Amino acid sequence: MPHRFLVKEIARQAGVAPATVDRVLHDREHVREHTRNRVRQAIRDLERQESLSAMTGRKLRIDVVVEAPTRFAVELRAALEAELPGLRPAVFLPSFDMRETMSTAQVVEALDAIGTRGSHGVLLKARDVPEVADAISRLSARGVPVVTLFTDIPDSRRVAYAGLDNRVAGATAAYLVGQWAGQRPGVVLLTRSDEGFRGEEQRESGFRRVLEHRFPGLRLVDASGGHGLDVPTEQRVRDALSGLADVTAVYSMGGGNLAILRALATLGVRPVCFIGHDLDQENTQLLRSGRIQAVLHHELRQDLRSACQHVMCFHGLLPASSIGPCSQVVVVTPENVPEPGWQGPPALRPRG
Repeated sequence: MPHRFLVKEIARQAGVAPATVDRVLHDREHVREHTRNRVRQAIRDLERQESLSAMTGRKLRIDVVVEAPTRFAVELRAALEAELPGLRPAVFLPSFDMRETMSTAQVVEALDAIGTRGSHGVLLKARDVPEVADAISRLSARGVPVVTLFTDIPDSRRVAYAGLDNRVAGATAAYLVGQWAGQRPGVVLLTRSDEGFRGEEQRESGFRRVLEHRFPGLRLVDASGGHGLDVPTEQRVRDALSGLADVTAVYSMGGGNLAILRALATLGVRPVCFIGHDLDQENTQLLRSGRIQAVLHHELRQDLRSACQHVMCFHGLLPASSIGPCSQVVVVTPENVPEPGWQGPPALRPRG
């Protein structure tokens, strides 16, 4: 594997031992494919950092630790890298540890490893559990600020949360479902990726509150726990809806929408509306084809810009008054989805 970096540099970037890097570089056995991919990605990240290092400003090495389906992680990484050149007065050099599923022990191990080797900040998307909160406290004690992304861990020593107001997003989804459903009674299917994510819990809370208050004829059926991954999500939807034919709407908080649609088709169910989250490539295609009716979108670039500004503020490089607000929820339908390939500023542009 061609490269021009020291083994210890690659090891630090990948978060693995130098001996592991050596085994990967020489294509030796007894290395997991996930670890090989981390080393390969570390080399690509170092190449990108090399170009960024030519920019003037204080260099801040940050770690991005995220549990999310690959389709979302790809969007998140692209959004952060698009923001990096415009972040001033610092130059951010990010390392990424993004996996589709991470156990609590794996998250804690990753955070403790960051604390041991040092970092200027951590951007974290993880479950709200005591063990993770304790790991955040240990990072804080070492002077490493943690900003939670998209799903909060409020009872921790994180310095800030960056992301949309999830309760408002859930309430908006309930309002839209009610408008589509009208006064007809029926079942509303809701899915969360995992009960440990505070952001999805808040979406569900806002959704339930508005639905029960405004549209009491609609009954909720829960098919959560598929982690936004295709196979487990599809199976949970099939199990939850077995024997039910009056499914009026779907509110998908945690992704896996293609899998949900497959399960609905298998069961012969055709809801009047399907509300999802995040304008990734999959959801954009589903909107354009009319298979889902609306997506609740929040601008990743704006949220990541805000997260990085919190890190700069922590290090005295930016006053708190200069930190930008987090993004607002935007309702995207087939009529205002951005055009293919459009690379405009971080805001949606209607068609026409």
